[in-house]
Amino acid sequence: MSEKYDMMCGIEIHQQLDTHKLFCDCESNLSEEGTGGIYRRLRPTTSEMGEVDRAALAQFMRGYGYSYQSCPCETCLVELDEEPPHEVNADAMETTLIFSELVGANVIDEVQFMRKIVVDGSNTSGFQRTSLVAVDGAIDVEAIGKKVGILSVCLEEDACRKIDATADTVTWRTDRLGIPLIEVATAPDMRTPEEVYEVAARIGSLLRATKRVKRGLGTIREDLNISIPEGARIEIKGVQELRLLPEFVTNEVNRQKNLVRVMKILKERGTAPAPVDIVDVTDLFKDCQAKVIAGALKDKGKVLAVRLPGFAGVMNGDNRTLRLGAEMAQYARTVGVKGIFHSDELPNYGIEQAEVDRLREFLGMTKEFDAFVICAAPEKKARSALNLAVERANMALDGVPEETRDPLPDGTTRYSRPLPGAARMYPETDVPPTPIPAVRLERIRANLPEMPEQVEARLISKYGINAQQAHQIVRQGRDDLFCQIADEFDLSAVAATTFQNTFQELEHEGIDTDLFSYDDLYAVFSGLKAGKYAKEAVPAILKEMASGTDLEAAVKKLGVTAVGADEAAAIIEKIVKEREDFVRAKGMAAIGGLMGPVMGALRGKIDGKQANELLTAAIKKLLG
Repeated sequence: MSEKYDMMCGIEIHQQLDTHKLFCDCESNLSEEGTGGIYRRLRPTTSEMGEVDRAALAQFMRGYGYSYQSCPCETCLVELDEEPPHEVNADAMETTLIFSELVGANVIDEVQFMRKIVVDGSNTSGFQRTSLVAVDGAIDVEAIGKKVGILSVCLEEDACRKIDATADTVTWRTDRLGIPLIEVATAPDMRTPEEVYEVAARIGSLLRATKRVKRGLGTIREDLNISIPEGARIEIKGVQELRLLPEFVTNEVNRQKNLVRVMKILKERGTAPAPVDIVDVTDLFKDCQAKVIAGALKDKGKVLAVRLPGFAGVMNGDNRTLRLGAEMAQYARTVGVKGIFHSDELPNYGIEQAEVDRLREFLGMTKEFDAFVICAAPEKKARSALNLAVERANMALDGVPEETRDPLPDGTTRYSRPLPGAARMYPETDVPPTPIPAVRLERIRANLPEMPEQVEARLISKYGINAQQAHQIVRQGRDDLFCQIADEFDLSAVAATTFQNTFQELEHEGIDTDLFSYDDLYAVFSGLKAGKYAKEAVPAILKEMASGTDLEAAVKKLGVTAVGADEAAAIIEKIVKEREDFVRAKGMAAIGGLMGPVMGALRGKIDGKQANELLTAAIKKLLG
């Protein structure tokens, strides 16, 4: 991308480790079933300095209760916060130390766990245990030609999985709670969306180089910290798809640029903070046909309105690039309303011009840039929603507010909560410190795994694949599997093509190739070597397996079971006979024109080279 971006970005990468849970002996597996329902409400606490974290307070004010499902073999009393944590998992700590050495970070002499206040229900205790293991590392990212700082490497526990949410209760499953995570925080050294992608990919390759991390969707998540001049630090939390990172960065940069424009427009107008003067306008909308309003009134709700002097035209203006209204709506929805309406978008959605005019008159809107916001919901919720909408509108006078935002599938984000501060951290008194003696680090340094570039060079030298294929295999963390397939089955070329080209095609179709396990892929190439199907069938088989079908069922469903040479020859001879006139007219040049029909009949059942040989023989036979 040639466009210049005046921005800074840092990444926090959270990678699940393939060990038992961090503070108990439970397996770190996810469960499709949850049982029971322990109910709790969580409240923020003050830090040692007597402060309450703003993000925790904002979450508490939403008023949710939390229900927790347990899982057989994946949940114990530690996860339910009914038993103190056990000793720190030694394998998880070892993996964190190995990665710290790979990035040249300085390991802390004694690792001390802390409690990070989290009251969104994702932790049964109301806090997450986290520890600082190493600081001041760096990685070389050849793809962008620069070195990127690693500020910290931490070891922490993962949170629960959200299963369901209603108006007042969120249901969580505790199977994921306690799975060890390495958290890698970079310096804000990235200046373009492409740099963000390449740095994340490099860190992912180094994590997989340890051979101790989990694979699959959700096992690695990225938090992006993005800011622009005149903007603010925004955290996009929990991006799961590497390929979408540039899109999230681009969209966030543009969002902040537009909010800076809004600030400048409001300042030029001399707009002052809007007072929160909420009025009941239910009578003005008693006959309104808008579904949201009619539904709210049917449920005995109210229609409330508030005037916003000086905000007209920036809530949904300038070809919808100025979208302060959308930001206000995201804040309002955090209290459980369906949304808000504002004057920049009306009349619309079933609200008529006459109703807009009556409301403007009722609110005394006489000035050029007067605006309004309305909300239809139960009165208490509507009032809370409008308070938040006005609060967010007034924030626009100062530019971009610091906040945490959730990623959406289309590469955009929505408001989640205020950006947390230092007040949410305090010492963990139930977990003793872990000393890291020098002799332990010396042993780790003497047995470090190969760096990704070393593995790539070995694959190129030993198996004759090209650099791009080797790079892709290592980036995917499938080098061990590739070597086994190449050594055991002599299928290095097919495996390299599959891991590069076929996997890229599947990912473009939205298929997460990380879902293929080591055993799944080994079985596919084992079947190929055994002659159960041709190499041309592998892409279709993998696509079918991605939907949850096992290998044997996929082969049967696709009808790609290999046929013998005699059966294949008979099918090809029939195709040649049916096109006899074409063959006699073209002679041996007919091979090119007939390979399509032949492979259409035999694709996946016979190797392409063998099909060409049989077709050549059949044409020669016909021509005499």
